[in-house]
Amino acid sequence: MGSTDSKLNFRKAVIQLTTKTQPVEATDDAFWDQFWADTATSVQDVFALVPAAEIRAVREESPSNLATLCYKAVEKLVQGAESGCHSEKEKQIVLNCSRLLTRVLPYIFEDPDWRGFFWSTVPGAGRGGQGEEDDEHARPLAESLLLAIADLLFCPDFTVQSHRRSTVDSAEDVHSLDSCEYIWEAGVGFAHSPQPNYIHDMNRMELLKLLLTCFSEAMYLPPAPESGSTNPWVQFFCSTENRHALPLFTSLLNTVCAYDPVGYGIPYNHLLFSDYREPLVEEAAQVLIVTLDHDSASSASPTVDGTTTGTAMDDADPPGPENLFVNYLSRIHREEDFQFILKGIARLLSNPLLQTYLPNSTKKIQFHQELLVLFWKLCDFNKKFLFFVLKSSDVLDILVPILFFLNDARADQSRVGLMHIGVFILLLLSGERNFGVRLNKPYSIRVPMDIPVFTGTHADLLIVVFHKIITSGHQRLQPLFDCLLTIVVNVSPYLKSLSMVTANKLLHLLEAFSTTWFLFSAAQNHHLVFFLLEVFNNIIQYQFDGNSNLVYAIIRKRSIFHQLANLPTDPPTIHKALQRRRRTPEPLSRTGSQEGTSMEGSRPAAPAEPGTLKTSLVATPGIDKLTEKSQVSEDGTLRSLEPEPQQSLEDGSPAKGEPSQAWREQRRPSTSSVSGQWSPAPEWVLSWKSKLPLQTIMRLLQVLVPQVEKICIDKGLTDESEILRFLQHGTLVGLLPVPHPILIRKYQANSGTAMWFRTYMWGVIYLRNVDPPVWYDTDVKLFEIQRV
Repeated sequence: MGSTDSKLNFRKAVIQLTTKTQPVEATDDAFWDQFWADTATSVQDVFALVPAAEIRAVREESPSNLATLCYKAVEKLVQGAESGCHSEKEKQIVLNCSRLLTRVLPYIFEDPDWRGFFWSTVPGAGRGGQGEEDDEHARPLAESLLLAIADLLFCPDFTVQSHRRSTVDSAEDVHSLDSCEYIWEAGVGFAHSPQPNYIHDMNRMELLKLLLTCFSEAMYLPPAPESGSTNPWVQFFCSTENRHALPLFTSLLNTVCAYDPVGYGIPYNHLLFSDYREPLVEEAAQVLIVTLDHDSASSASPTVDGTTTGTAMDDADPPGPENLFVNYLSRIHREEDFQFILKGIARLLSNPLLQTYLPNSTKKIQFHQELLVLFWKLCDFNKKFLFFVLKSSDVLDILVPILFFLNDARADQSRVGLMHIGVFILLLLSGERNFGVRLNKPYSIRVPMDIPVFTGTHADLLIVVFHKIITSGHQRLQPLFDCLLTIVVNVSPYLKSLSMVTANKLLHLLEAFSTTWFLFSAAQNHHLVFFLLEVFNNIIQYQFDGNSNLVYAIIRKRSIFHQLANLPTDPPTIHKALQRRRRTPEPLSRTGSQEGTSMEGSRPAAPAEPGTLKTSLVATPGIDKLTEKSQVSEDGTLRSLEPEPQQSLEDGSPAKGEPSQAWREQRRPSTSSVSGQWSPAPEWVLSWKSKLPLQTIMRLLQVLVPQVEKICIDKGLTDESEILRFLQHGTLVGLLPVPHPILIRKYQANSGTAMWFRTYMWGVIYLRNVDPPVWYDTDVKLFEIQRV
């Protein structure tokens, strides 16, 4: 992009900066202007011509020159914002300074001694370089920089369309300009869709990249849940100090949700026109999720009731959090706005699925992880949005892509984070009764997926995919098993009819989880059996009529339930079971589950390519910390159940006053052997065996097995359909124990998940920004960069 001359001049300036041992005066404009005035360098040029080693050298050996460079670059941005950037030259200076700061900032953040630099005031520098003001009124450099970026993002003829009628009109005054009239895209709270403009999009993108780089200071602090989690850059930018907060929030949200990568609805159109919108949309999504990084557990989130007003934001609610972006997000309330957001996110999440059955018909987008974080934030901060999502079967347009991603990523070590966020979203949704009800809709879209073919509902799809994750995912997904089964428990009372394929999958899971070696090999493994028994009990008690497939599968596999009831608790048998485990390291038996053929056109889930980069994640809290138990009353309302002291799940973990922890943290209770290896004691097995909820199933078997056997003998039958017909018309009314109350485990926000989201989100942003590689090879502390 830049001509060879301007690249040479720029490189010469960089070399001078790194070789000058004496401080260069801030007033030496001839020297400083070389960096931005006479050059036209692309952001890629800047990254190539300013090597990391040289930035670090200036930082160590002539810190005052680095300080002056940053201060002068910020001053140029402030001047550009003040003047409105009318000439081409001013625009070029702003872009050059923006690129230079994007290059340098990460090296300022990686050094703890420099961290306060941007929050200090520069002597003699008033706002906008006017110099005459008192130093007391001088703003910290960070604030001047952030306000300049905000102004520049609504700069007529630079980042937004000018509203001037003719060239005769004087330039729009930057100070009196109402940026709400210049929102970038129609959607929430704005009806006018401006003409697409490639240059404006590119300029916005460069400024948003700088903004994201400012916010990225968070990457250079180690993960500590108590580290007063507010990011000062985000906090200031999203405060009332930023007069553009509302229009910018709206612009970012609308730009993301209005984007259609298909190419204006015409298949294959993207092959003819290069899509310059995508990089902007991606950048907008990343800036948006970072500004919304707010620990909802630690702050009062706005309530959901309150009378609605005519504006897009609901003003009747209490003021809510200080962060205006979170505040605005939580106050969106109009149905048409919710519809616009939901349709937009669903369209973008479904994009990789379209690829599979119409290859190349649309441009494949890569930012689904950012979209999932955004969807999570919307549901977490805006309960009205969550209820809207669940009000119609539109929620299934979010569910199917999530299941697709989960199934596709299950064998890939580098995509553990994607697996977690997908499961977290489904856990959040499953806490609402409507989600279970919606799952009964027949599943007919045939997205090619590497799962057995079945005919049934969205509930079948969910359970079949979960079974596949548990039986053929990689080891590091084990901590998610509790979550996956909790989701199935939460929806089970509402599932009207499971297919035979699904019924067999559920019984295969029970069979795998109730082997003695699995039950005895870790302190928390028996929880999985309790979850599955709860699923069967819910369906038998509340949905018996349509579920003859499941009842039949339970009858066929009745030996599993008898084995559980007679689980051995004597030391020799326990010892023998564990010996068997040492020989079979397989996480679960893959046998006994008739896989059936996978769907046509599907590719098997592949592991990561060797050498793929991934970022580490902090541990997620155990299911008992992630969720809160509520009981569903007769009228459908939920009553929170306070957990009993020292008990995690009601199935009774070790009762000896031992605090429950996440299942992956191997326990060292009184029963562990000297070597520190988990070794279960008979008392421990008895403590939970006595609580296995087997009564309902045993009663069902007691009543139905003799009747089924009689049919087989009478008619000499081996034919399933006859038995199924009998079960369809059978009834257990009055024969089963009194139905238990339905228990729902609802997701609850906590600082552990807030920290997990922060490390995941920044890890995604780090890995996705490769051109230019903004943070690559800098000393980040929030996560480790690992190779698969």
